[in-house]
Amino acid sequence: MLTITFTVEDLARTRLAVSPLWEIVASIRLLRTPRSQTFHQEWAQLTKARIDRAGVDLGLLFDLVDPQVWYMADFLTPPPRSPLPDLTADLSALRRVSASQLRTDLDVLSYARKHPIGSLAEASLPRRLRPARPEDLPSAAVADLYSDPEAGLERLAEQLQTYWELAIAPHWGRIRALLESDLLYRGRRLGQAGHTGLFEDLAESVKWRNGSLSIKHRRFHGVRNLAGEGLLMTPSAFVWPTVFSSTIPPWQPTLTYPARGVATLWANSSRTASAGIAGVLGRSRAELLAQLDTPRSTTELATRTGMSAGGVSQHLGTLRSGGLVTPHRVGRSVLYARTAVAEALLEAADRPEDDPALR
Repeated sequence: MLTITFTVEDLARTRLAVSPLWEIVASIRLLRTPRSQTFHQEWAQLTKARIDRAGVDLGLLFDLVDPQVWYMADFLTPPPRSPLPDLTADLSALRRVSASQLRTDLDVLSYARKHPIGSLAEASLPRRLRPARPEDLPSAAVADLYSDPEAGLERLAEQLQTYWELAIAPHWGRIRALLESDLLYRGRRLGQAGHTGLFEDLAESVKWRNGSLSIKHRRFHGVRNLAGEGLLMTPSAFVWPTVFSSTIPPWQPTLTYPARGVATLWANSSRTASAGIAGVLGRSRAELLAQLDTPRSTTELATRTGMSAGGVSQHLGTLRSGGLVTPHRVGRSVLYARTAVAEALLEAADRPEDDPALR
């Protein structure tokens, strides 16, 4: 059991944010843990196939994200400064990580690999960790990162960008809509019931009692006193059914939890273009938007709708200009995905006229 204690100042500094880097890391852990792919099997199969076809080098990134080790190097997921950063902002923060901090995190990783039972509470770590030896690290690529952090971070940032384009970017409109919806829900719960409402339904393993947050872990234990740092809370599409807690200084303590509605994230929508959307966008563009329940190519959309490939391409260009779709290159193909704006537009159009949200 990990217990996080709060002061009044900590409660005031607790905040919510989306982290694209956390989505990358959590999704890689999921890819490497087949038993956890309950809601994501189709995504996992598709993503593995895309990575294999692309033939890209992701070795350093995958070596750093090992689901069998209780600690993951915290520099991989620097706390976002804003509630809704993009990947560029997250990668900029990664590139600013100091060489000394990177090596400290890798020293912790080396310790964790040799001590399977551990704790994310700083009191459970030795006061002075011995510097990691190359043979104590996951791979030669990670050892190279340790010896030359500046060059290694740039290589890591490139691999993160590549993985994003293959695995996350084609679905980001849908994923971001899910995460933003969770942020809105948490904000409402905080307003309605204070921090009890904010924390009470994060996950079955998380309990809020008497100013402390208790997190049931299979391998972690300890007490972490925040002492004015506050807690960063990040919803994720890929961590269910677990939560990730990161509390080792100097990073801001972070709790990454399953976003609400994750079970429906990949549901194959039977949505059809509503008359209202068709009236605004035109029937053909509205139909194309409705077909993008998963990212699709121009050729696939033409087959599904009966339109010519040229016509589909022209309509997609218009939708792209309007901020409703984004293209993502995967190998030789370009897949189009709905943006968060399009998801919100379709959701609003599907609401019944007597929905209180429309009043």
